Amino acid sequence: MEQKLTLFELNQWIKDTLSHAIPSTVWVVAEISELKENRSGHCYLELVEKKENEIIARARATIWSYTYRILKPYFETTTGQFFSHGIKVLVQVSVEFHAAYGLSLNIKDIDPAYTVGDMALQRKEIIERLQNEGVFEMNKELDLPLVPQRIAVISSKTAAGYQDFMDQLENNPHGIKFYTHLFEAYMQGADAVPSIIGALERIFQYEDFFDAVAIIRGGGSTSDLNSFDNYELAFHVTQFPLPVVTGIGHEKDDSVVDMVAHTRMKTPTAVAEFFISGGERFYEHLISMEDEVVKRVRETIDVKHEQLEDVAGNLQRFVSGFISEKNRQLIKTGSMLQHEVHRFSFNKKMELNNLKHDFHSALSVWNVETKNNLHRQKRMLKRVVREAILKEQVGLNYLKEQVKNGSSRFFAKERERLHLNKNTVRLLNPENVLNRGYTLTLKEGKIVKSAEPLQLNDEIETLFADGTVKSKITKKGKHGNKEGDL
Repeated sequence: MEQKLTLFELNQWIKDTLSHAIPSTVWVVAEISELKENRSGHCYLELVEKKENEIIARARATIWSYTYRILKPYFETTTGQFFSHGIKVLVQVSVEFHAAYGLSLNIKDIDPAYTVGDMALQRKEIIERLQNEGVFEMNKELDLPLVPQRIAVISSKTAAGYQDFMDQLENNPHGIKFYTHLFEAYMQGADAVPSIIGALERIFQYEDFFDAVAIIRGGGSTSDLNSFDNYELAFHVTQFPLPVVTGIGHEKDDSVVDMVAHTRMKTPTAVAEFFISGGERFYEHLISMEDEVVKRVRETIDVKHEQLEDVAGNLQRFVSGFISEKNRQLIKTGSMLQHEVHRFSFNKKMELNNLKHDFHSALSVWNVETKNNLHRQKRMLKRVVREAILKEQVGLNYLKEQVKNGSSRFFAKERERLHLNKNTVRLLNPENVLNRGYTLTLKEGKIVKSAEPLQLNDEIETLFADGTVKSKITKKGKHGNKEGDL
C-alpha cells in the first residue's frame, strides 16, 4: 500500500519541490485582470495570459505595501499610464506556495519599458487595422459645411475645456450665433470608451439636425487620454455620418481618434476658433459679394445714365431738326404759293388785255359792217363787257379768297403742329414733371427706379417742385403685399 500523506504534508512537499526547482526570482509577462488595494497598502492582483482572447493561464499575485509604495509611482511616472487592470506588464516575481493559501506570486520589481512598448504596439496595430479595413480616412472625406453652426458636443459638463469652448463660441467678436447641444460622457477612465460611443449613438438619432460633432476635453496626463487610442471608439468615429472635430487638449502625439477625425485641433478653445473662423470666412465672402454687387449696380446705373443722356441729346437734336425742317418747308411753301398767285394774276391780266384787244378789233369790224346797229351793238357790247368784267372780277375775288383761306389754314395747321411739338418738348422737361405733383427719388445722387436695391436704414433724397426732403428707410414692402419690416 502506498504511503499516505496529509494535505498539509502534500502542500509542504510541493512547496519544497518548487523551492528547489524554481530560482528565487523570475521575470514574467502577464496581463493584470484584477487589482485591489487594501487599507494596509498591500496590492492584490490577478494575472492572466490570453491566447486569441481566451485565458490560458491564471495566477494570484501580491505586492506588499513597502514595495507597492515605490513601484506604483515609478511605473506611472515612467509610462504616463495608471497602474490598473487591463495593461500588460513585465514583473519580477518570486514563486511562493503556502500550505493554507496555495500558489501565489510575490512581485518584487517591474519593467515600465515593456508596458510602454506594448502600448505603442497596440496603438500601431489599431492604426494598421483601420487602414486595412479601408475606413481610416472615411470621416475626413465628409464635406464640412461652409458655416457649421449646429454643433453636437461630446464632453463632461463640468470640464473646464467645455466651459472654455462655450465661452469662446458665445463671445466671438463678430457675434456669430451657434446652436450647441451637449451630449455628456465620461472623458477618462474605464467608462470613457462606452460613454463616448453611447453619446455618438444618441447624436446619430438626430443626424439631420447637426452640422458637425465636437469631441472636447481639457488637458491631462497621457494615462488620462488612453481611452482615445481605442479601436472601437476610433472605428465609430470613422463610420460617423457627420464631420468630427477633436480638441482633446494634448499637443505631443495625436491619439488614434485624432488621426481618424475629420479635423484635429489642439484644445477646446482652438475647436471653437475653428468654427468661428468658418463663419468669419463666410461673412467676409458675403461682404466681398456685396461690394461686387454694389460695384456692378453703380456701373450699370452709370451706363444707363450715359445712355439716357445720349437719348435726351438725340431727342433734342431731332426736335430741333424737325422744327427747322418744318420751318424751311413752310417758308418754301409760302414762297411757292406767293409765286403761283403772282403768276395767276399776271396770266389773268394778260387774258383780260387780249380780250380787250379782241373786243376793239371786233368793234371796228362791227362798225364797218353795220353802222345802223352801232348804238344797239354798243349797248349790248357794254353790257357784255360789264358782265364779263364783273364775272372775271367775281372769279378773281373767289380765287383770291380761296388762296387766302388755303394759306391761312395751312399756316394755322403748321403753327398748331409747331405748338404741339413745343408742348411735347415742354412736357418732357423734368421741372414740369415735378410741377404736376410728381417727385424724383435719389440715392447718393442717382435716380432710384426700383425699390429692390434699397435696404433698411438707407438714406434717400426726394425732389419736389418747390424743394427737397431727405429720409431714412424704416420699412419696405411690395405692391399687393402687406407692408412689414424686413
